[in-house]
Amino acid sequence: MKKYKKAGVAGAAAGLAGGGAGVVGAIAASGSVAGLSGAGITSGLAAIGGGTMLGGLAVTVAAPATLAVVAGYGAYSLCKKFRKKLRKKFM
Repeated sequence: MKKYKKAGVAGAAAGLAGGGAGVVGAIAASGSVAGLSGAGITSGLAAIGGGTMLGGLAVTVAAPATLAVVAGYGAYSLCKKFRKKLRKKFM
């Protein structure tokens, strides 16, 4: 695996972990019942989803995946850009 692909994978993993932690915190804090009990998760998902748990679930599943894609692509692009600059500099 090339180095910039490894950077992309690492960026995606970091984005996924950060997004997952953020979603759990948002669910726990946004409902009418705070915390990660059954009632807290239910009310948190409903609050995030505009009144429906299914809407909240859709939003919370899409957010970490989107963040992982953006972070992975950003790390890949930066690594590729810096490698290109280094090649030009030393050639």
